[in-house]
Amino acid sequence: MTKPVSSTLVGTRGFLLIIRSFVKFRERTVESRKRVAPLPEATDEEPPFKPLTAEEARKLREQIPTVSPWWVVAGQAAVGLVVALVAWGLTGRQNVGWSAGYGALAVVIPAAIFARGLTGRFASLNAGTAAFGFMVWEMVKIASSIALMAAAPRLVAQLSWPALLVGLVLTMKVYWVALAFKPRQRQETELKKHGC
Repeated sequence: MTKPVSSTLVGTRGFLLIIRSFVKFRERTVESRKRVAPLPEATDEEPPFKPLTAEEARKLREQIPTVSPWWVVAGQAAVGLVVALVAWGLTGRQNVGWSAGYGALAVVIPAAIFARGLTGRFASLNAGTAAFGFMVWEMVKIASSIALMAAAPRLVAQLSWPALLVGLVLTMKVYWVALAFKPRQRQETELKKHGC
């Protein structure tokens, strides 16, 4: 059986309309790419950034102190203890407190391992070893967190998963609190010591 001529024309016409639409769309995207602003030409007058001298870098580090990873781990441990005690106090059930505490431990122990890895002697040899060490210790931290979570049903009697997850999440969020309460600038502390 052959198709009628009119249906073949309709099918061909529809195909041609689709192709024409595609070509128009393609032309519009090419035109929009042509309208992108050109990159500014580099001038020899001023470089895009000025490297710091050793003295300028030292002053900048003094003005903006870093947050120690141990400060974060200590904050996480404290929040984990508070969460466990509050969970136990609110529910009156000891297993809920242990579950919330174990959730906090599933964050604190891997964070302590990570902090130890970052503050080790190989962590600051050069930028390459620092970046590689960060990746390795982050993978160790994730693997140990997963292992602790997998072991939870065997280690905690009458495990309460909601309490464990609340302890885990609240303890993880301490990173932001530790940044808010970071150590003060050294100059301010020295000025206060001397009564200025």
